[in-house]
Amino acid sequence: MAKERTKLEVAAERAVLAAVRLPDSTHDPRDPFGELKSLAEQAGAIVVGECVQNLDRPVAGSYMGSGKIQELKGLCEALNAQTIIFDHDLSPKQIANIEKETGRKVVDRSELILDIFASRATTAEAKLQVEMAQLEYTFPRLRAMWDHLERITGGAGLGGIGTRGPGEMQLEIDRRLVQRRKLDLQRDLAVIQARRRREVAARKREHFTVGIVGYTNAGKSTLFNSLTAGGAYADDRLFATLMSRTREWNLGGSLTVMLSDTVGFVRDIPHHLVASFKSTLEEATHADLLLIVLDVSDPAAELQLATVNRVLDELFRELRSSRHEEDQHWREPERVLLLNKVDRLRDNAELLVWQRRSPGAIPICALPNADGSPQLGIAELTALVRSAAQGDVKVFRVSVPLADSKTIHLIESRGQVLDRDYKGDFVTLRARIGTRQLAQLKSAGAKIELADDQGQRIRLPADGSPAPGWGRDPS
Repeated sequence: MAKERTKLEVAAERAVLAAVRLPDSTHDPRDPFGELKSLAEQAGAIVVGECVQNLDRPVAGSYMGSGKIQELKGLCEALNAQTIIFDHDLSPKQIANIEKETGRKVVDRSELILDIFASRATTAEAKLQVEMAQLEYTFPRLRAMWDHLERITGGAGLGGIGTRGPGEMQLEIDRRLVQRRKLDLQRDLAVIQARRRREVAARKREHFTVGIVGYTNAGKSTLFNSLTAGGAYADDRLFATLMSRTREWNLGGSLTVMLSDTVGFVRDIPHHLVASFKSTLEEATHADLLLIVLDVSDPAAELQLATVNRVLDELFRELRSSRHEEDQHWREPERVLLLNKVDRLRDNAELLVWQRRSPGAIPICALPNADGSPQLGIAELTALVRSAAQGDVKVFRVSVPLADSKTIHLIESRGQVLDRDYKGDFVTLRARIGTRQLAQLKSAGAKIELADDQGQRIRLPADGSPAPGWGRDPS
């Protein structure tokens, strides 16, 4: 008799990990259960055993072969395990069949990740997103959840609806409840996400924005805390960060950018989870620059980097296809790879391999020194971001209304003012300043007129970069 699925949580349960390794599997062969074990332990399970089978393709009804299922059952009995956690997404029928054969609760990869997210969600938005993802996962599985009741008839000899079993009636009720709740969640999330999009757009108009992305537990929040006074929660565990945080990063010389920390990625992340958490990654998809943090000390670093790039590619592809007219100036942000935790490498040869593989990557140690001073690579990273935030630095003549003291102050603090010329209600500042900085001033509403150092009027592209077509104003 299968263990009744009264709950999906695995906290404090003894669990056996199971997997079928296919020819195209993306697991790390050096530690095939490493990530799944970490996920299970983060969910509170006590991992007591592992079971793996190599197949050319999954078995339709039970994913694993029947002989291996019996071996899995024996392993659970020997180790007194109540739960089996699969490193795959299983169909409802496969879960039901495996539970029937083993007499144990079966949890697949998506359920496990959703369980972790549910336990970590603290903000209203995160809780809504987790619930939406859970409903997206549960809805197509409702029939399998009620299969054990479908043999029971309604009794009383009534025809039509009355003759159906309570399982079937409950299935219809559950489906209606799920659909109704999904609509409520979609409305609530739409309000929050619209507000977030407005905030991101406003922030991008006024600031150069930088997003930190990467695999879960790569050191993103640690780096965020080292560069800002953000106070992001950082811990040596998966999914320590579930919501994005944005804080000012002072690059020195009165130049600041907005830095965002985001939720980490994992291999084979459930599609509905990516969809539900798209707004969490809004900061990253609309950033001017993306910093990809990679834990190069992890044996699966190469696989993790491929996962991050694949998820980003999917997000940007979808963003391009759904872009509106007002987003016509949007461009995919440049990606910079940060090779984190290089102090944990056995020798410098491993670092050289990564640098040859990824030219332009910056080796860093996100943790600050004991005295609070920055670690390896932070100065180089700061210089790179400063250059990107300034854009092409040139000498410009910038005419500003005298009444606009804020813009005058920003030009004086962000650039080097070489001369001033007062005429009527305007001052023309001859300043050495970056094109991006001027573009941000214009995007924020500053009424400025630009000329080159010879006095020829010019215009800038929307993002301030030296793109084709910028230069002398044809008017």
